Amino acid sequence: MATVYLARDLKHDRPVALKVLLPELAATLGPDRFQREIKLAARLQHPHILTVHDSGETAGQLWFTMPYVEGESLRDRLRRERQLPLDDALRIAREAAQALQYAHEHGVVHRDIKPENLLLTKDGNTLVADFGIARALGGEEHLTQTGMSVGTPAYMSPEQASGDKALDARTDVYSLGAVLYEMLAGEPPYTGPTAQQIIMKRFTDPVPSVRKARPSVPESVDQAIQRSLAPLAADRFGTVVEFGRALQIAPGSVTPAVTMPAGTPLPTPPTTTAPPTSTVPSIARARKLPVTAIALGLGFLIGAGMLFAWRRTHAGSAETSGPKVLAVLPFENLGDSADAYFADGVTEEVRGKLSRITGLEVIARGSSNQYRHTTKPPQEIAHELGADYLLTATVRWEKSGGGSRVRVTTELADVGPGHAPRTRWQEPFDASLTDVFQVQADIAAKVASALDVALGDSVRRNLAARPTANLTAYDAFLKGEAASQGMAVADPASLRRAADLYEQAVALDSGFVAAWAQLARARSYLYGNWIPTPELATQARLAAERAQSLGPDQPEGYLALSEFYRNVSRDNARSLAAAKAGLVLAHNNADLLTSAAVTEQRMGNADAALQHIAKASEIDPRSPGTARRLGITLLYLRRYPEALAAFNRGLTIAPGNLSILENKVAVVLAQGDSVGARTAVREAARLVDPVALLTFFGNFGDLYWVLDDAQQRQLLTLPVSAFDEDRATWAIVLAQTWHLRGNQEMTRAYADSARLSIEDQLRAAPDDPQRTVFHGLAQALRGRKAEAIADGRRAVALWPISQDAYFGAYIQHQLVRIYLLVGEPEQALDNLEPLLRMPYVLSAGWLRVDPNFASLRSNPRFERLAAGK
Repeated sequence: MATVYLARDLKHDRPVALKVLLPELAATLGPDRFQREIKLAARLQHPHILTVHDSGETAGQLWFTMPYVEGESLRDRLRRERQLPLDDALRIAREAAQALQYAHEHGVVHRDIKPENLLLTKDGNTLVADFGIARALGGEEHLTQTGMSVGTPAYMSPEQASGDKALDARTDVYSLGAVLYEMLAGEPPYTGPTAQQIIMKRFTDPVPSVRKARPSVPESVDQAIQRSLAPLAADRFGTVVEFGRALQIAPGSVTPAVTMPAGTPLPTPPTTTAPPTSTVPSIARARKLPVTAIALGLGFLIGAGMLFAWRRTHAGSAETSGPKVLAVLPFENLGDSADAYFADGVTEEVRGKLSRITGLEVIARGSSNQYRHTTKPPQEIAHELGADYLLTATVRWEKSGGGSRVRVTTELADVGPGHAPRTRWQEPFDASLTDVFQVQADIAAKVASALDVALGDSVRRNLAARPTANLTAYDAFLKGEAASQGMAVADPASLRRAADLYEQAVALDSGFVAAWAQLARARSYLYGNWIPTPELATQARLAAERAQSLGPDQPEGYLALSEFYRNVSRDNARSLAAAKAGLVLAHNNADLLTSAAVTEQRMGNADAALQHIAKASEIDPRSPGTARRLGITLLYLRRYPEALAAFNRGLTIAPGNLSILENKVAVVLAQGDSVGARTAVREAARLVDPVALLTFFGNFGDLYWVLDDAQQRQLLTLPVSAFDEDRATWAIVLAQTWHLRGNQEMTRAYADSARLSIEDQLRAAPDDPQRTVFHGLAQALRGRKAEAIADGRRAVALWPISQDAYFGAYIQHQLVRIYLLVGEPEQALDNLEPLLRMPYVLSAGWLRVDPNFASLRSNPRFERLAAGK
């Protein structure tokens, strides 16, 4: 924040520390605000506070002077000693606490306690420095009015890291606890290579115990530090003086340092009973996420076909207990049909604001949007969604006379059982387009009021928050949302259109968190579903990090990071950590729950994945995507009747969803029913574009062999344009289909085309395991045995099952196919057997009907597997 000089005060003939603020900070603050802040610091006169002598402005430079202290900073001493003696560490912490208590009593909170700002004099005193960035408690003038984040990541409290401006004394308690932890352990309580990772650990990791790093620390001190580091301010000491008192230890309670021979085990350190004020709250219990019971959630989903049958039976008690369940149905567009995306944007913004209100449980977009232009009566919709209330509205965007106005007419209906729907609240809003965000905030606030849900100050601030101040950027963002259907699409063409629009939004407003997050997600999806270039990976990472750094208290950035880590960098541990950090902020966010479930499945934690996806299904009961993910989890667990029920429910909601159809066919195949699988495909062909169906089954899941003879012949006539101009995918699909049909000449021709195109892609992404294994498959179809096996083995090494149980299993499955194509049955079986012992799509029934295993049918070892042995 400043450059510090050792200078001489000529007037008083004394050495001083002269701090000159960096030019960009000085320009942002302005001299008036700077002077007011410095006055706050100058009035603090305490033996353990380094006060301010003087301040001013010279040639546009803002400066202030402080006494020059002969000695060193705590940071200097920690660099030299790393861990301090217990008595020294506790004395420094207690003296700093005295200084902070005095400041708090005078209305000032420091907000940047760290070893650099604790000065140690030659005579052994501790001085707290740099109150110049403090904020007046309850005052209006503070540095964060500029939007800057003030503080140091390793020592910031969680509320400070999340951008909360309403900080109180407990943020200094947290920072002082972090400094004391470092004095005793030799490093801060949370560490990481980037500020974002340090902050994320604070939200996701348990509060550490300093005794793990240094067992000689008394139990009472450890408990006091843990309490000071509680994630929730309410669980910490209320004042720093309480913290200081908790650091008093009884004489004789510290184990003296004793030199012992090498290899001698350390004695068990004595423990003391902590005073009442230092009792550590149950951090794990305070942070635990609510999880729906699997038996209840899945039982009703599968047995009755309606996840919320239980809830509707008990909905009569919604007025008096539990959260109120609200569905925000798509607002009806009464203006130009081209403006439908704008009405959808208003709907989503209101839904998003309501979903962050404690006491409300809001049905997610994927389920609510099924009722666009519906003719179903309200009670039927409520029954299907398990909702107690429905919010509907009409939106008209009027553009005339050079101005724009938005008219929104809302109605909140009570649709509980036992009575006809009742209007709980209704109100029209008419405002200029520039006030559309205020209208959205007012709607959310009045819905909460109508439902008797109390709103705290922080919630009201969140409701009033604007996603952007630039209406043109907002318009581009909404068009991007329409193109991506809120990131519900997977085809590259739609994702590219959406990404272009999100890019326009962030170009117009570089601080637009939601647009950065969606841009990151679109780029991550493109990386996974298109050509994984390093440029695309870098663009996805930068957008995700930008979203999270701009909005550390918003779930969107954490979702973007979670999907980036999973789809691009293939770091499942970080993906799950990001999803869980987002769930701390929005525990009922269906997208974050689904992201956590997908990542857990990749990590091989099928039961944990099932818990998270069951919770997502509760919040998003009519979402095709959630139904698909639940079905996949059950399919991989080989719970076929339940998986089939989930996929059938998804197809009831979205009959033309090819991804759900393909997974339903996989369930039928896993049970050994190839006839039933082909029947399902033929029936679906009446509901969807036949070319899209052929390309989907030819590509995803390699189910070209499920197509009947006529469909296979049509597939072989399709041009590369049917595969989004992806020549590699087009050629490998046709090569496999020709091989299935016994035409080796055409097989080799298309396999060679595939090889050449894949090699072009691998030049851009040489370590992509999927393209590597497909290169091996192409080589096997060409008859190039050694090259094929080398590629297959390399792909498995790049993406082993131990790293990713989901895609790693798929890569190993392709290696099995390579071994079969090149005539190595025993190697194929060696790699096949593990796939049958883990959660995966293959099963004994599948082996019996898949023609890719035809060459093994006389092998006794294979026959035992196909018999389920």
